Amino acid sequence: MKKSRFAALTLSAPLLLSGVVMMPADFGGQTTAEAAKPGNPAAFDQKVISRIDAERIYSDVYHLSETIGPRVAGTAEERETASLIRERLESYGYEIEVQEFGIPDTMVGHLSTSNGDEVEAAFPSGSAETPESGLTAQLYDAGLGYPADFTEEASGKIVLISRGEFSFREKIDRAAAAGAVGVIIYDNSEASGPPNMSIGEDAPLPVAGIRKASGEALLEDVVATGGTVTLKVDALTGQTSQNIIATRAPKHLNNPDIVHVSAHFDSVPLAPGASDNATGTATALEIARVLKSYPIDKEVRFAFVGAEEIGLVGSAHYVSALTQDEVSRSIANFNMDMVGTSWENATAIFMNTLDGQPNIVTEAALATQDRIATPSELILYQRGASDHVNFHEAGIPAVNFIRREPGTAALEPYYHTPQDTIEYVSKERLKEAGDLVGAALYSVIRKN
Repeated sequence: MKKSRFAALTLSAPLLLSGVVMMPADFGGQTTAEAAKPGNPAAFDQKVISRIDAERIYSDVYHLSETIGPRVAGTAEERETASLIRERLESYGYEIEVQEFGIPDTMVGHLSTSNGDEVEAAFPSGSAETPESGLTAQLYDAGLGYPADFTEEASGKIVLISRGEFSFREKIDRAAAAGAVGVIIYDNSEASGPPNMSIGEDAPLPVAGIRKASGEALLEDVVATGGTVTLKVDALTGQTSQNIIATRAPKHLNNPDIVHVSAHFDSVPLAPGASDNATGTATALEIARVLKSYPIDKEVRFAFVGAEEIGLVGSAHYVSALTQDEVSRSIANFNMDMVGTSWENATAIFMNTLDGQPNIVTEAALATQDRIATPSELILYQRGASDHVNFHEAGIPAVNFIRREPGTAALEPYYHTPQDTIEYVSKERLKEAGDLVGAALYSVIRKN
């Protein structure tokens, strides 16, 4: 097949909502000697940060991203990662539970134009399938997918929609309501690969995601000329993923409060997933190592979850498996995702909450920042899009720690691309995340 200009770069910019910024102060104004006094919170901080090893975290990030590589939900690479995590946590003495669960079908497919051009595309989990021979139809330009963008002309056509303003699923459902037979969503900024989209389960139409330049070329070469495209989507069925849960409970204490620490270890297709999310996984592993034997009066559960990238499936399974008693005893979720990027613009650690409000986790992190003088600003921000969502919806106070650019809230340009490699991971920022989250976590679970 001939090569065409249906290849370009793209990436999504997150929606800016609201932010609260607080800056650090060394030991809250205390001298080093005062901070080190037994019983002083800063002394407990030092027990954690003195042992957080950036080299160890970086080595794990390297192994996950460069040795194992892309860890797509349901693949052998994801299973290999789960085994590594389980073995490591077992060596630390935690009680281990492996949760295996089914995942939505993995979709594969093909997109081409009536001109014979092949269009590079991604096919999201949850997409409907096409007939075995594929689906050939004219394209309809539906803009951003506002209700008014769909006229009766969309009926019987494959609609082309720009990313932005609405969720992917809203765009798809509106296309289905207008009588469309398929959906192609093109990115709204430059990236090196098609967007990997979370669209939920059982979408009403077959769906493909393409790069920004590919969408613009389709508008010019196919929509404007009345040409057609052929879309083919098939499902690979019966796949599973898994969660690895490591639990440590306080001795001689019945029914303690529970604190959950979570990180997803899967990645999107083609992306080695160094930042997203080997950094969060490796940092959580290091915190688990450091806290494996310190006195605690809360139960701590490290939940390493699979299948995040296809719709937060692993964390949804984990939370749904909690009993009502466990939920009622759960007081916090510390979730880490993309905490170690070296992208120079990502100077802030965002504390994303689903409602934009502070909670026990944000308060612990801000108090810890004040004591240990975390170099980066912390920003309280309203956003979902990671595993903290499922904890929040169960009534558990939850925070997603993630690095973004202040002001724009943009993620690094390597996000969800083949360039998400160890080259763009910072040891210093891994250490900073381990210190901040580790010490904040210990301030919540430690024995007073």
